[in-house]
Amino acid sequence: MTTIAVYSLKGGVGKTTLAVNLAWAAATLSSRRTLLWDLDAQAAASWVMGVDGPGRVEAQAAIMKDADPDKLIRATAVDRLSLLPADASLRHLDRLFHDLDKKKRLAKLADGFARDFDRIVVDCPPGLTDTSDQILRAADLVVVPVIPAPLARRAFETVAAHVSARKGAGTPLMPVFTMVDRRRALHQAALAEHPDWPVIPMASAIEAMTSARAPVGAYAPRSPGAKAIGELWRAVERALAR
Repeated sequence: MTTIAVYSLKGGVGKTTLAVNLAWAAATLSSRRTLLWDLDAQAAASWVMGVDGPGRVEAQAAIMKDADPDKLIRATAVDRLSLLPADASLRHLDRLFHDLDKKKRLAKLADGFARDFDRIVVDCPPGLTDTSDQILRAADLVVVPVIPAPLARRAFETVAAHVSARKGAGTPLMPVFTMVDRRRALHQAALAEHPDWPVIPMASAIEAMTSARAPVGAYAPRSPGAKAIGELWRAVERALAR
């Protein structure tokens, strides 16, 4: 089992879009038993995958070990893809991790899913916090969405500097350009500066996710957006293999 975290210092950069679609790709393109773990209190990934509200047990209970995390996992409409949903109880997740003072709590929870899943894709809350440090310890690969604009690229550089400064740092980062419009000179310049970074275009099929409430590959499999997700997933698998 390997854990892929989709994380950004900033919100609004396509983090949840990447998490949902990478989880779909793992389950569908690679036939992996996949868990999409929503850790963002906004629960956007959970909503896209068909979960409208909290269950009988709140998501925080799984972190506290007051409830069996396995009992919170739900099946989805996608074969081999399950969901561990988020809810508003996670809005204090950072304080919870700080108070617990157990730096590998998230990693140990992830290890507990190893018998049932081959891939875990985590939709992380934004920010550089105790929660992000937990995620960096748990993840085998961190996918970082970056809009081709100076502030978003600066945010990625901040994350990279934080990771490199940590003791025993070794979690690989994969920056991914998101919401790319190749007609814009600023975007063209950013892509030219980093030609090896994967690219996810600004595409109508991807924007339709919130109305379709499904991964783009499920309803627009031949679209440029779905093709880009497939290429990104193959890059992720190559990075994990290394």
